[in-house]
Amino acid sequence: VTSLSGLPQWEVEELPVEDLLLFEVAWEVTNKVGGIYTVIQTKARTTADEWGDNYFLIGPYFEQNMKTQVEQCEPANDAVRRAMDTMNKHGCQVHFGRWLIEGSPYVVLFDIGYSAWNLDRWKGDLWEACSVGIPYHDREANDMLIFGSLTAWFLKEVTDHAEGRHVIAQFHEWQAGTGLILSRARKLPIATIFTTHATLLGRYLCAASIDFYNQLDKFNIDKEAGERQIYHRYCLERASVHCAHVFTTVSEITAIEAEHMLKRKPDVITPNGLNVKKFSAVHEFQNLHAMYKARIQDFVRGHFYGHLDFDLEKTLFLFIAGRYEFSNKGADIFLESLSRLNFLLRVHKSDVTVVAFFIMPAKTNNFNVETLKGQAVRKQLWDIAHSVKEKFGKKLYDAILKGEMPDMSNILDRDDLTIMKRAIYSTQRQSLPPVTTHNMMDDSTDPILSTIRRIGLFNNRTDRVKVILHPEFLSSTSPLLPMDYEEFVRGCHLGVFPSYYEPWGYTPAECTVMGIPSVTTNLSGFGCFMQEHVADPTAYGIYIVDRRFRSPDDSCNQLTQFLYGFCKQSRRQRIIQRNRTERLSDLLDWRYLGRYYQHARHLTLSRAFPDKFHVEFTSPPTTEGFKYPRPSSVPPSPTASQVSSPQSSDVEDEDEDERYDEEEEAERDRLNIKSPFSLGHVPYGKKK
Repeated sequence: VTSLSGLPQWEVEELPVEDLLLFEVAWEVTNKVGGIYTVIQTKARTTADEWGDNYFLIGPYFEQNMKTQVEQCEPANDAVRRAMDTMNKHGCQVHFGRWLIEGSPYVVLFDIGYSAWNLDRWKGDLWEACSVGIPYHDREANDMLIFGSLTAWFLKEVTDHAEGRHVIAQFHEWQAGTGLILSRARKLPIATIFTTHATLLGRYLCAASIDFYNQLDKFNIDKEAGERQIYHRYCLERASVHCAHVFTTVSEITAIEAEHMLKRKPDVITPNGLNVKKFSAVHEFQNLHAMYKARIQDFVRGHFYGHLDFDLEKTLFLFIAGRYEFSNKGADIFLESLSRLNFLLRVHKSDVTVVAFFIMPAKTNNFNVETLKGQAVRKQLWDIAHSVKEKFGKKLYDAILKGEMPDMSNILDRDDLTIMKRAIYSTQRQSLPPVTTHNMMDDSTDPILSTIRRIGLFNNRTDRVKVILHPEFLSSTSPLLPMDYEEFVRGCHLGVFPSYYEPWGYTPAECTVMGIPSVTTNLSGFGCFMQEHVADPTAYGIYIVDRRFRSPDDSCNQLTQFLYGFCKQSRRQRIIQRNRTERLSDLLDWRYLGRYYQHARHLTLSRAFPDKFHVEFTSPPTTEGFKYPRPSSVPPSPTASQVSSPQSSDVEDEDEDERYDEEEEAERDRLNIKSPFSLGHVPYGKKK
C-alpha cells in the first residue's frame, strides 16, 4: 500500500485524536534492554504532543525501574481506570504513572511475577488460539506469554468501557506479540500494528557467520528455527506479523529480510529517529568537539607515555561502539582496514596518526595496571610542570617589576632542573603501550585481541595507526577516561560502523545528530535511509560501504579508501564536512520521521474500521525517494580536491573560501528538508 522508500503519496482524513485511544506495547517500556528502549523513549515526546492524554505505553513492572523512572498517579481516563480496577480485583497487580522522560507519557505496567499462577491456563489459551506451545524451560517465552495475556485482558476491559472511542494498539517485537495474537483471536474491536525491529531468526543466522543476504531465498525457515531451539518463538513472531492489520519495520533492508523470514511484505517502513536538540549558537557543536577532543588527547598522552613521538594536533580519533558482536557489528572488517590504512600511511610517509578506539563491553578482571600507571604519570608531569611554572612566573614578575631584564640563567635553579630531569626519566618505559585498557578474562581467545595479534598492530613507534580496546561502556566516573558516551563521540573525528547485520543503526545516527561524520553500510537501515535521501552522502560525512554487492575483500578495500581519504583532509575540509553532517540531523528528527507512524495508524484504522475511516489516493505510491541534493559549492565532497599525499591540518586553500558559502548552503538544506513532508490532509468527515 505504501512505498518502501520515500513517503506515501496519498491524502488521508485527519485523525480525530479526541475520539481515539493509542496504546504502544513493548517489553522495553521503562525497562532498558536494547535499542527498542531508545526508539520508544525518544519518540514519546512527539507522540505525546500529538495525542495528549489519549496516549499510553504498556510494559512490564520492575520495582527498581518503577522507583527511579515512574511517578505514580491515578489514571484520568475512565476506561483505563475501570480496566485496571477490574484486573486488580481478579488477582493482578497493575501499576500506573507518568514515565519521567521527555513528553512524560502515561505508562501501564503489569507485574509479571504476581500473575504467574495463571501460566498453565494461559498456555492453554494460546494453544487454542494458534496451536503454539511454550516449553516450560524457556523462562523468557513464559514471561512473554504472561505479559501478552495481561495485555490482551487489559485491552478487552478498555474496549468494553471505551464508550464509542476506537482503540489503536501497536506491538513492538515478538515479546509483545502474544498480546496481539490473543486480541485478534478474541475478536477485540481494536486496530493493530506489529513492528519488527529485527527478525528473530535473522539475528541467530547472522551470529552464526552465515552468508545471510545471498541465501535469503534458500533457507528452510522451519528447519533453521528448530535447530536453534527457537521454533516456538519464531511461530509467535510469524503469527503476530500475520494477525496484525498493518505490519511495519524500520528499514528497507529489514523489509527484505522480513518478507523472506516472516512471509509477509511490510506495509509501511517506519525509520527510527532521535530528539534533535539544536544549539542557539550555530557553531556550538564545533566548540564542543574541540573541548572534548582536548580531553581525549589528555587520555592519549597518558596511555602512550614514553612513546608520544607523534603530533596530537595531527592525530585523528576513530571509534567503533556497541554490543560485542565481532562480525555483526563489523569489528572484523574495521581491524583489517586499519591494518591496510597503517600500510598506506607509512608508505606515503604521512605525518597523520590515527588512534582507533573499540568501545565494546566484554568480560574483564579489572583495569590494566600499565594503563592506570600511564594516567598517573601524566598527572604527575602536569603537577610538576605547573609548580615549576609558578616559580618561574614569580621570579619573572619580580625582575620586571624592578625594571630589570630577567637573567634567564637564574630563573631556574639547580633543584628545578633536577626535578625536570627526573620527570623526563620517569616517562621512559621498555614495553609498548597496551592495546587494551583492562585485563581481559579470555585474553587468548578474544576475537579483537586475536585479530590484533594476527595483523600486528601493537602500537609500535613506526605504526601510524594505534589501537585501544576499551572493553567497558564509558562513564564520567571512570578513573581512566572520565567521559560519558556523548562527550566521547563529540570529541572524536569519525565513527566507524561497518556492520553486517544492523536493522537500523542508532550509533551512526547519533554521530550525525552531533555533527560527527560516520561510516555505515548498505546492509544497515541507517545506510539505506541515507542513500535514499542524500544525493552525495560522502559530502555530508556519511560514508556508505557496499557490503551487499561486493566481496568481503572489496568491501574492506573500499573502507580503507574511505579512511585514507579522511586522513588526507585538511582541518578546514573536516570543519566544512562536520557542518554539513550536523545539518542532516533534521532528517533524523522524530518531528519528521513521526509522520511514518502517523500513516501506519491511518492505514490500520482504515483496515480495522473500513466503514468509518478511509484512505484515498491522490496518486499511485511511488518508489522515488526525496534526496538532499549534492552541495553546489566546490568541492562537492572534501576528498575531491585532495592532493596525492596527506596535507597537514593547518593547510587552507584560499580559492576554497570563495567557492564555499556555508550560509547559502545551510539555507538551501533547510528548505530541502521541508519539501518531502508536505502532506495533504482532508478534514475529518469530508469526502475528497
